[in-house]
Amino acid sequence: MTTFLRRSFADLNGFDGGDHLAAFDAFRASAARLLAGAFPTGSLGLRSEAFHAAAQAALDVGELSDVAAARRFFETHFVPLAIVPEKGTGFLTGYYEPVVEASDTPDDRFRFPLYGRPDDLVAIDEVSRPPGFDPEFRFGRRLGCGMIGEYFDRAAIEAGALEGRDLEIAWLEAKVEAFFIHVQGSARLVMRDGRQVRVGYAGKTGHPFTAIGRSLVEAGELTLAEADMAGIKAWFARNPARVDEVLDRNRSFIFFAEIPVEDPALGPVGAAKVPLTPLASIAVDRQLATYGIPYFISSDSLSIGGEPFRRTMIAQDTGSAILGPARADIFVGTGDAAGAIAGTIRHQAEFFVLVPRDLAGELTQ
Repeated sequence: MTTFLRRSFADLNGFDGGDHLAAFDAFRASAARLLAGAFPTGSLGLRSEAFHAAAQAALDVGELSDVAAARRFFETHFVPLAIVPEKGTGFLTGYYEPVVEASDTPDDRFRFPLYGRPDDLVAIDEVSRPPGFDPEFRFGRRLGCGMIGEYFDRAAIEAGALEGRDLEIAWLEAKVEAFFIHVQGSARLVMRDGRQVRVGYAGKTGHPFTAIGRSLVEAGELTLAEADMAGIKAWFARNPARVDEVLDRNRSFIFFAEIPVEDPALGPVGAAKVPLTPLASIAVDRQLATYGIPYFISSDSLSIGGEPFRRTMIAQDTGSAILGPARADIFVGTGDAAGAIAGTIRHQAEFFVLVPRDLAGELTQ
């Protein structure tokens, strides 16, 4: 059971001196969808309707350019609750939007496709789940007889299970690069004619996510310190004959959709259906958390920009590996520099959820 402990903003180390403008912009970006009831309440009980007044206030205020005004907004509308998970401590990872070269058509250089969502992929809920079907599977395959079965896994798809269905969005130069786009859930593709095309998550096979870095550590092939994104890519470069074997350990496979690049300063559209804001948007456990609401996250061991990490952030995305009430994936930004930071984030942290006063009373009784 998760425990919430009431705190004051004065208790939050680094809150007074933080730059809350990006978080305010991200909260305001989600405000209309919060008010429209687009975000179901997760099992932690962070009721989305309790945040309606703050969402409306953010829309009424409009854009802010003053750091102090952004801080006062959060202090006025919320109180912080420390999240104390039943087991373990809070934990952070990072993700980003890769920028890679791609082609509309395959050739000897560009051979590895990103696929759009197949028409026989169906979402599964508690009502539609077939008897005996693994409860962890949230997607399945509509069979010719009308029943639902498991979808093809990564190995089957890589072996050609989807060939001939015209699902390819673009082709990439390296299979490992395509795999890491699956892990990140989005990418910005630079096409041969100079166009930029964004691809974002559109569904997955339903098979559980397996962290290949962890599997290499458990096999003694990498140390824990080496198992970040750069270390894993370096291992693949040293062991090209084992790429398929290791990648296939992660049976999960992601499908994509093309999305216009409307504002290059913002990231891809997250699960909350708003563009992600670098270092202000986080992915959370969708079953527990509620989209659109603010958190303050503090980590003494994580440093970004030369300072210990203390930031207000908004829940706007999710991910297969993001499990638990004090668990988040930080959206760092777009491109190689963001990727270099994101790939190293594996840090313990303290989590505080910012909630309206009435809800704070309910959660801390």
